[in-house]
Amino acid sequence: MERLRQRMAEIPARSAGPVRPSLAALTCTDAQSESGEVELDALKRVEPSPIRALPVPPPIADLLPHRGLARGSTIRVDGVASLRAGLIATVTAAGGWAAVVGSPDLGLLAAAEMGADLSRCAVIEEPGPDPVAVAAVLVDGIDLILVSLAGADVPPSRARAVTARARRNGAVLAFTGGRWPATDVHLDARVAGYRGLEPGYGRITGIDLDVQVTTRGGHPRHRTVTLSGRGGHVDWIQATDDSGAIAPLRMAR
Repeated sequence: MERLRQRMAEIPARSAGPVRPSLAALTCTDAQSESGEVELDALKRVEPSPIRALPVPPPIADLLPHRGLARGSTIRVDGVASLRAGLIATVTAAGGWAAVVGSPDLGLLAAAEMGADLSRCAVIEEPGPDPVAVAAVLVDGIDLILVSLAGADVPPSRARAVTARARRNGAVLAFTGGRWPATDVHLDARVAGYRGLEPGYGRITGIDLDVQVTTRGGHPRHRTVTLSGRGGHVDWIQATDDSGAIAPLRMAR
């Protein structure tokens, strides 16, 4: 962890204000050393990102107050991994930088098929026993940090300190797989049905997701979206109807 801090300290400071910070990103896959510390294989200085609010997949953009994720916010992401892959895809495709801390169920191939620029995404597969400490360092140079808490319950005092640091640096912290005391936005996506199947035959051509967005102090907002795959590319589109969707199969009891 100390080496991670030293390498991030070599990055030029962000420009004043959270709107357009200077960025530096890890352009490699990170690994855990035998001592348990996170080590970086490479660190590259990059140009400032022009993104003001981090984009999200278009069909769910108008469910959010700023049609995206406000810089400095903390969000909770639940449900299918496709939602996290979609966030990585939209942010990196727009010229931003992302980091994935933990999250073994997240497939980067899925993100690439959604249009992600994986050269702008750092992956720390084994963050060690304290993924929050890794995230606290990454907010100094990354736009979107996706962190798996691995079931941990983060104390409020520590959460406030990390949240304040992310707000100062204009980074968005996204947590899954644990409890973060207070978040600005809660995103949840569940499989609602499959496209392309008929009784007894067919091939899946799309997956319908029921997406729910809840902002702090606001009411949940829902939308059904379809992930449509064609020729190795996956598009997020708003579902027009459910007549062609078959509900997910359930195990018999």
